[in-house]
Amino acid sequence: MTDFVRKGRLFRVTAFNPSHRQLFLGSEATPVEGITTRVEVYIGHVELMLLKPLYGDGLHIRNATAAEFAVLSERHGIPAEDAEYTWMLEPDGGSFVVGANPSWREAEKALMGDRESLYSGEPWPEGFPMESGHVT
Repeated sequence: MTDFVRKGRLFRVTAFNPSHRQLFLGSEATPVEGITTRVEVYIGHVELMLLKPLYGDGLHIRNATAAEFAVLSERHGIPAEDAEYTWMLEPDGGSFVVGANPSWREAEKALMGDRESLYSGEPWPEGFPMESGHVT
């Protein structure tokens, strides 16, 4: 299991597209704090979510434990087959999303040019570093 952990960064909900059931969370570069990268998280096929608009101390996206899922399932009527698609967004489990495996991208803000998102449809230019991955 691979978690996504970015502590000490301000993340916010940047977009939700209900017709496509897509959620985007993002953290901007803050040169004053020495953070030069932009990070974006994408979760598709969203069925249910309980979110905060801001996450002041970063994100820790991980699969819900069996105990956490049992509580969420009872409280929100989440079917048992969605256990592997229930993602906690904080270490203490305060926020969650039921959806596809989250993916993330991170790149130097200076390399983005006019791009508004790391998930825009444009191909990423060769030679410009970008890290990416999936939470599994």
